[in-house]
Amino acid sequence: MTTTHDFKPLKNDLLLRAARGEKVERPPMWYHTAGRYLPEYNQAKGTRDFFSVCRDPETASTITLQPVERFAGLLDAAIIFSDILVIPQAMGMTVEMIEKKGPHFPDPLRDPNTPEFETLVTREVDVVKELGYVFEAITLTRRKLEGRVPLIGFVGAPFTLMSYMIEGGGSKMFHFVKGWIFKYPAESKRLLNRIAEVCVDFLVEQVRAGAQLIQVFDSWAGELSPHDFQIFSLPYLKHISTHLPQRLSAAGIAPVPMTVFAKGAWYALDDLCDAGYNVVGLDWTHDPAQAVAIARGRVTLQGNMDPNVLYGGRKAITEAVERMIPGFLGKGEDEGVGKRGYIVNLGHGITPFVDPEDLRHFFEECHRVGKAPTTATKK
Repeated sequence: MTTTHDFKPLKNDLLLRAARGEKVERPPMWYHTAGRYLPEYNQAKGTRDFFSVCRDPETASTITLQPVERFAGLLDAAIIFSDILVIPQAMGMTVEMIEKKGPHFPDPLRDPNTPEFETLVTREVDVVKELGYVFEAITLTRRKLEGRVPLIGFVGAPFTLMSYMIEGGGSKMFHFVKGWIFKYPAESKRLLNRIAEVCVDFLVEQVRAGAQLIQVFDSWAGELSPHDFQIFSLPYLKHISTHLPQRLSAAGIAPVPMTVFAKGAWYALDDLCDAGYNVVGLDWTHDPAQAVAIARGRVTLQGNMDPNVLYGGRKAITEAVERMIPGFLGKGEDEGVGKRGYIVNLGHGITPFVDPEDLRHFFEECHRVGKAPTTATKK
């Protein structure tokens, strides 16, 4: 592997083994949004704006480690503190994070028949120059982790990123991006392809810097119909899963497991299992046993408790965990995935106001239930 890093050996490789479909002692567990809603996050962030914190490798590394340290022994991975919208920034767009409102693009894309659009899809993007702070944070975090758990890198999926770039932020109606894909399908595909290319460049450098697994977040995939998902999302997810391993191999870098998470696209699970990823993340709209039946052992499944259960108290959390994990692992010889093929996670990221001690209870219950014997005898 052609990197100059000399990282400590990995002590806990449960996540990587599960992602590769190997048998594990218990399902590994991690969660999205790093430490963004822990009390110590605000101490580390101070008065700086969100993207200033992302661009500070030392602080980004500190925030990445906060969940691992607060919940010592309970988490099996860390995910680097960053944001999916660093890709539009690297491509030349201005993105601001407005406190208590979310991301805002002062000059969103509104018409492909403009010089601005042509510049966006043709300009060369030097991800090392534009996003070097992410790679520095990854390398620094790997060193600080000292092999305790693996580090996850990530990127936004092309359709989700295009949606933000056209809508100008989050949306409830998505009428601007829907207008684009139906009115300007050729231009939409051109933009999606360019975003996918930059995503691959970005992920190559994340792995070079030390990321041990990568995840592609298609947060707005569920806004597409099954037909439109096949046209405007799936091909670009496949572009990433095809080209990333090729690029890593060409650079002499060992491949890493890849996860795809297409929130809301429950109808596409069968296709996603054949999309070239090792792991398919599920939101809470999937029934675990039904997802296992659809996946048929082709991929490792990840998920999928509704994060809002964390607001329901510890009894509700325990009940949800006791449904979820056996739903994936199975109870009989011909059911579930046994002690392989499953990673515990929430069905989406942590939301504000969750009590960290309720989150701890979730992790502890996942350990308890995940370690329980199963009569499944999958080899």
